[in-house]
Amino acid sequence: MQIPVIKKLVENHSAEELEQAEFLLMEEKDLPFEVEGKDDGEVLTHLIAAGWIIEKMEKDDIPFPKALRAYTEKVRSSISG
Repeated sequence: MQIPVIKKLVENHSAEELEQAEFLLMEEKDLPFEVEGKDDGEVLTHLIAAGWIIEKMEKDDIPFPKALRAYTEKVRSSISG
């Protein structure tokens, strides 16, 4: 997971665009925009993270750093729990 890639996605795409790209990736089709990642798993991680962060920012009216922190805490707790 690369935070600069996620930030770029959050700044340049809507949650709907990210969800559509996620669907296309799962269908093994070309994405409508470039998403950096060493493999499809990392690309998928970036898409999911960016979409989750956008929704969190909009729902809780918080800036990117706080939403990113909430996402990383969610990931940590799911890994350790």
